[in-house]
Parts: sequence; C-alpha cells; structure tokens
Amino acid sequence: MPSANSRISTDAGVSQAESWAVIACCMAASMAAIIWSWRHDAMLNYGDAVAHLHIARRVFDSRTPRFSQLGSVWLPLPHILLIPFVQDYQWWATGLAGVIPSALAYITACAGLYRLARHFVSRSASALALAFFALNPNLLYLQTTAMTEPLFLCEMIWIVVFLVEWRDTFNAESESTRRSLHFSPSRTPGRFRPIAASIQNSLRTESSLPHHRGAWLGDPTAQRSASRSIFDAPSSRIMAAIAAVLVAAIFTRYDGWIVAFLVWCGMGLALWSHRRLHSPAFWLLTLPVIAAPILWFVYNSVCFGDWLYFARGPYSAKAIELRTSAPGAWPPHPGWHNLWVSLLFYLKVSQLDSIAAAATGNKAANIVLALAALGFVAVWLVRTTSDARRVFSWVFLLWLPVPFYAWSVAYGSVPIFFHNWWPYTLYNTRYGIELLPALAIGLGFAAHSFVEGLRDPRVTRIFSRFVASPPANALAFALFFALAGFNCVELLRNRAFVYEESTKNLEARLPYDEAIPPVIQDLLSLLPHAPVLMNTSAYPEIVADTGIPLRQTINESDLEIFRAALADPAGHAAVIVCFEGDDIDNAVHMNPQNLVVAAHFTANTQPPATVYFSTKWMDQSPYMKLPKLTGPLLKDLTPPSIDAVPISPNH
Repeated sequence: MPSANSRISTDAGVSQAESWAVIACCMAASMAAIIWSWRHDAMLNYGDAVAHLHIARRVFDSRTPRFSQLGSVWLPLPHILLIPFVQDYQWWATGLAGVIPSALAYITACAGLYRLARHFVSRSASALALAFFALNPNLLYLQTTAMTEPLFLCEMIWIVVFLVEWRDTFNAESESTRRSLHFSPSRTPGRFRPIAASIQNSLRTESSLPHHRGAWLGDPTAQRSASRSIFDAPSSRIMAAIAAVLVAAIFTRYDGWIVAFLVWCGMGLALWSHRRLHSPAFWLLTLPVIAAPILWFVYNSVCFGDWLYFARGPYSAKAIELRTSAPGAWPPHPGWHNLWVSLLFYLKVSQLDSIAAAATGNKAANIVLALAALGFVAVWLVRTTSDARRVFSWVFLLWLPVPFYAWSVAYGSVPIFFHNWWPYTLYNTRYGIELLPALAIGLGFAAHSFVEGLRDPRVTRIFSRFVASPPANALAFALFFALAGFNCVELLRNRAFVYEESTKNLEARLPYDEAIPPVIQDLLSLLPHAPVLMNTSAYPEIVADTGIPLRQTINESDLEIFRAALADPAGHAAVIVCFEGDDIDNAVHMNPQNLVVAAHFTANTQPPATVYFSTKWMDQSPYMKLPKLTGPLLKDLTPPSIDAVPISPNH
C-alpha cells in the first residue's frame, strides 16, 4: 500500500467513476478531432504518415511479402500495429487505418496522465493537467494520423505511472519485511521468548559477520520457496508491466532506448540499495529489455547487411540531412554541434506546440515553462520522507525529451525549424509535443501547490480565512481552467504549428500526387495488370491514388527484383515513373531502349518527374491496334493538374 506521505490532500486513488469520466471525455475530444481531420482531408498531410501506412501495407502486399518489408530506419512496432487496419484498401488509401491505433494511444495516454497526477494531487488539479494535455490541438491532430508521437507519449506516460506505483509498492514491501525482522522478544509469549531471542541473536550475528565477495547480491533462495512464483509479489507484477512497456517503447522510437536504459538501471539501483538485487523477477525481465535493441541490430544485419544500417544507411537521418541541406550552407542547421543553441531551439518549439503565448514572445511562454518546472519542485519538496521523494523522483523522467532532443539536434542530424527563428520555416515541429506531458503535469502540480499554499496559517493571517475556504479554492481552479481553455483557443486561432507544418508538407507533394496517377491509370487501361517500376518510398500516395496494389509495382523494397529491373527497365515494366536523380532515372538514361516519354512534370521544391511507357509491353495490348490510338498516345491522356507543368513528349 502507498505510504501516507506519498500524497497531498488526495483520495485513496482513482475511482471507477473518475476513470470512465476521463475516458468518455477524451473519446469525445478524439472523435471531434477525427471528424474534423476527415472533413478537411488532413489525415495524410504528413508524408511520414503516408510512409508509415505504406510500410505496413507492403508487409503483405508486395512482390516478396515478408517482415523485412518493415524497413530499416523506423522502428517496427507502429507499423506492426497498423497491419490489421491497412489490409482494407480504402482504409489504407484514405489514411483511416492510421487513426485507430493513434486514437487508442491518445485515449490511453490521457487516462495514464490523469492517474499519474491523482497519485500526488487533488481531482481538480489532475483534471487541469488532463485538460491542458488532452485539448492540445497539435496532439489532437496527430492522433488522427499514422504518426508515432501519440503511441510513444502513451508508452512514456505509462512507464512513469508504473514506476511510481512500483516504487510505492516496493517501499511498502520493504517496510513490511523490515518490521517482520525487527520484532521484540519481550513482547513474545513467555514459552516462545527463548526462541524469539535466539532468532534475534542469530540475525544480529549474521549481520555482524564480514561480507564476502558477492554478498551484496544476497541469497537468491532466501525468500522464495520452490512452490512460489517469482511474480507472486505485487512489485514483481508491476515490474513485469514496466518491462513490457519498455520493450514497446524500444520498438517505437529511439528515445525509448534511452528511457529503457535509465529506467532499468534506476530500478536495479533501488533493488541494490534494499539488498534485493537477487530478485529473480528483475533478472528474468532484464532479458527482454536487453534483447529488444539487440534484436534490432540483428535484424538490420541479416536483412540489410549492416547492423547499423538504420544509422548510416541511405535512409538514415544523417543521409537525409546531407541530401536535403542547401549546397554550401554551413552549418547544416541551427544548433549543429552546439548544445546550447539546440537546447534553446527545442525548448522554444515545445512552447510553440503547447503554449499560445510563445507565438508572440518569449517572456510569457518562459513564465509558463518555469511554473511547470516549479510545480514539480514544489510537490517534491513537500514529500516528508526520503522514500516518498524517491517515489516522486520517477516523475522527473517526463523531462527527458529536453536533453535527448538537445543532443539529437546538435549531434544526431535532427534539425528543428520554426517561423520565429532562422531559417524561418517549419520542420520537425512535432518533436516539441513530447514535452507536453511534463508541462501538463507540472502546471497541475503548480496549481495544486498554489491552492494548498492558500491554506497556510501565515497566508490566512495576512489576508483572511476566505482564501482557504472551499469557494475560494473552487474559484481559483475555475480561473486556472479558464486559462487552459483560453490557451487551447489561442493555439487554434494561431493555427497549430504541427498542423501548419503538415499542410506545407502536403503542398509540396500535392502537384505530383494529383498529376501523375491519372497518367498511370490511362497507360494501365491499355494493359491493366502490367507492372509499374517506381520508387514508392518517395511518393507512396501515388500508388494508392492510382488504385493499384503495391505488388503490381517494382520498387526499392524488393531489392533483387528492383536491381534486375534497373538493368532493363523496358523489359521488366510497362510503365516507369522516375524522379530526376533517383536510381530509376539513372537506369533509364543508361538503358533508354524501347522507352517513350508519356508525360513530364515539374513542381516547386520537387525534382522533375517523368513517366515512360515501354513499347515492348504496350505492343502486347490489343488496344494499341485500334485506329484511335495509332497517333500520339498522349492525346487521350488526362491532362496534368495546373500545379504541374507538362512538357511535350517530343521535347
């Protein structure tokens, strides 16, 4: 049971009614956001969201269906969770498949955040933290897409929830064990008093003996009989839940690797300090936590020939930065090899994602950030015992994104851009949303500490007893909720940064997504089941908009087939789609035989695109012999959109 010092003016826990109320409110917010996103065609704004759906789909819809289709850079769990939903073609093509796991993760994250807050503060303060978190427009938008942030936030929050509950339970078990060992023989009935004294003397004698090497591990069989399960203790069962969520986090985002290392080492230190490092449950659960990243190394080595392919391959963050950096630009991005600047950039983008005032200046946003941090400190300081403070210390893990992303921006080829600072554009703004749980919980702690401070006798003497009355407390929280609501409205009015970045991302891809599929459709109408050679990683939505299955394409994910097609494009595919500078474009220039240009497109910020058809394949089509198609093929093709500039096939 939690100790008395582990809470401040809270009830025994979250009631069933509270839980259902939280879930119902969050489901309503989630559904409203989903409807809005559907009506505004925003589910596939992010190219990364489209790519996540594409990766999940190609696991079973490709020329070589297998799990290696999960790719090498992005970790596999988000794609595995998408597989049941992308099997429906329409759900995949429209992005609806990505909504289900993301929305469930959002609702679960909200429930976990409220549960975590209620462990330390009142209902009102917990509800305030939940409102600040759940009504954030950027998070509400992300949970309508296939992006990985909602899932990782859910995992991160529940890791902290389970850690707090584990440490509380662990402290209670340790205290129970200590009391059972330090009994008094004088309080034992007379006839048992000699036995009790003998036991106590033996314990004292054992504790006074010199410690041999390895004695700190303790006796692995001292407190466990053969008939007992290693997970009989409540703390061991919570430890199993922590290990399960850590493994999930490891396979979701690379942030999870750092979280897993810190958490498991911290738990080991806690066990060691109580002479319980011999716990079989801990060592058994260490195996999957260690095996998870090793399995990813092995997967990369076996499938791609390099155990660090995800970090130094052609699709790694470093390779992408090298390809996308402006020629001659130095440094490649703000904060490059500068931890201080990268820290400032991450803190600023976190404020922009969560605090409306950050869009107009730094002062108000910095005050909110400071209040959140002080809320943590205030609640930690009122812990009256060292055990209670150790329980609360796990909550500080929510601030881990700050050092992680500061390092990633400086040394991990992860640039962050926003309008306010150079280079005055938007890129990776969604990373700031990972600090939202810390800000929400911290502001809830700060509000609770403020209201509790009003009850201090020194405060009531200076002002009046009214400030400590329930109506005054209700009035204070009403003001806090009003401010949280105003913050949400202002974020919406200023157009949430994450959503705005997604629209810019869509605008860059939209010309080709609209112009190229009709051309491919018209060509395939001559030979419906003919293969299409194209790089589906760059523009995966072209395939869905064309209405063909992925297995009808020859793409880079089927590496051996793809390489064979590059050696003879006209012989392997009826339609070839290439973008200037990619492998297919180079192959076409080296092997142009039997290829005819069907259409050529250009768009701002995108490489020129060309669609070819193979005369080898088209000669097999009975439609090519009809009189109306004896002239130039392009006369019957759907014209490209106004956003793309066509070039004559004879150009």
